[in-house]
Amino acid sequence: MNTFLHEWGEAAYTSLGFFWMALWAFALGYLISSMIQVFVTEKRMQKVMGDKGGKSVLLGTFFGFISSSCSFSALATSKSLFKKGASFVSSIAFLLASTNLVIELGIIISIFLGWQFVVGEYVGGVLLILCSWLLIRIINPKKLIQNARKRLDEAKEEHLEQASLREKITLQENWAKVGKQYFMEWKMVWKDVTVGFTIAGIVAAFVPDAFFETLFINTGQGQQSFDFFTLLEHVIVGPVAAFLTFIGSMGNIPLAALLFGKGVSFAGVMAFIFSDLVVFPVLRINAKYYGWKMSLFILFLLFTSLIGASLLLHYGFDFFDAIPSAAADKISGKEYFSVDYTFFLNIAFLAISGIMIYLGLFKGKDVHYHKEMAPKSPLLEKTLKWIAILSYFWLTIGIVLKFITI
Repeated sequence: MNTFLHEWGEAAYTSLGFFWMALWAFALGYLISSMIQVFVTEKRMQKVMGDKGGKSVLLGTFFGFISSSCSFSALATSKSLFKKGASFVSSIAFLLASTNLVIELGIIISIFLGWQFVVGEYVGGVLLILCSWLLIRIINPKKLIQNARKRLDEAKEEHLEQASLREKITLQENWAKVGKQYFMEWKMVWKDVTVGFTIAGIVAAFVPDAFFETLFINTGQGQQSFDFFTLLEHVIVGPVAAFLTFIGSMGNIPLAALLFGKGVSFAGVMAFIFSDLVVFPVLRINAKYYGWKMSLFILFLLFTSLIGASLLLHYGFDFFDAIPSAAADKISGKEYFSVDYTFFLNIAFLAISGIMIYLGLFKGKDVHYHKEMAPKSPLLEKTLKWIAILSYFWLTIGIVLKFITI
């Protein structure tokens, strides 16, 4: 019993330590994302994304890069862009870029996994887009695309905003909108982040290496060489593991770091990170937007691209001898709360967060601001909310046990 209580304390301490490591990065990423979403409008994006060529794919990728990392926001925006005339391939490029190439995700990955995985994330995001573009050109699903467009209601045309970026930045009203969007970003992810970081701590403290060696075949600490079929199993199981956690990519990064520390291949970990668009909630939302046939086609498209991109990344990094060595103790079992650069960055961004919330919710309370979100499952959201609340109880009791059982 004492062993269990000690490990409970360690699990809670690790979860809070992981979050403390990432707090400033979340705040910085969401601040940048909020500013871009207010100052770069959706209407400006869709105007230049109408053709099927490389230019529209490139623009879709760029606009995704500067957008929110939230899957539900990305799904709603990509649907809206497609509905207003953007090509199907550029809408897919936007969707993939906004969930894999965004700034905040790269910052979080750099903290938990290192620069190699940041490069892998961005190069892999581009590979995902190229693989999807190639598959769309080969399959050429004209009828599916036509039916999907018909299914979407015709939107009323809106006039483009004429204000310049300089004029927008100087308006106090727009900074109130930035504050509101910043609050919305945290509101969208607090449950995922809470559950994800709590699970990461529990996994670090309680789950033995043998479990991962069974789930991901031929793995183990120190394992560096994998044959093709082992890698293929890893990139297929990675999305399954991501599905079972049912949380977004931002909350899954500490788990990805733990998987790598337990000996899972570089390809398997990248597949795990890439998997936030091949889970059931996303499948259901796409079916609501476009119909089940198109939703299943998008699932096939993204899952096939994910497998191809993850394998290409692994062999490419292996060719350049750039795959990092796994270290199980890299993020677990360390001192998280020392007075270092993380401490000062967190204090600074907590202050900035306070300013943003003040501007958005108090000083700008009369400013109207609305951003479309994809429809979430009420049951799933309620379940996730209760799990998050239970996580807070778990963490509170665990921290008390941590200092009692030392």
